[in-house]
Amino acid sequence: MSDLFEWPVRVYYEDTDVGGVVYYANYLRFMERARTEWLRQLGFEQDELIRDDGVLFAVAAAEVRYRAPARFNDLLHVTAAVTEQRRSRIIFEQKVYRPADGAHLTDGIITVACLDAERFRPRPLPDSMQRILFA
Repeated sequence: MSDLFEWPVRVYYEDTDVGGVVYYANYLRFMERARTEWLRQLGFEQDELIRDDGVLFAVAAAEVRYRAPARFNDLLHVTAAVTEQRRSRIIFEQKVYRPADGAHLTDGIITVACLDAERFRPRPLPDSMQRILFA
């Protein structure tokens, strides 16, 4: 549904376990960074959305498949593509790969809900976002 967005991520020592392999939960952090940068390139800052529109985003569901390990100091690329969008949620397909050898490391299907920042209840995406996403 949307163009593929891609963001580089370097693996730091803090991202790894004692064996120098990326700890599994950190792939979710990498995916979060890519979605944040995707939103930023569309012209939206999350702190401004909270302040000006009274909305925030929360992961409602995450399905992750691990294919191969990343290691300390690897340069990774994380992709994000919108596969479904509704009034109050966006579903992303995300991938993590290592460009140096083309290794496909991780896949994720991430559902993000738009919430009222005060009540933490679902609410429609701001009109400014709907105009871009539903165009």
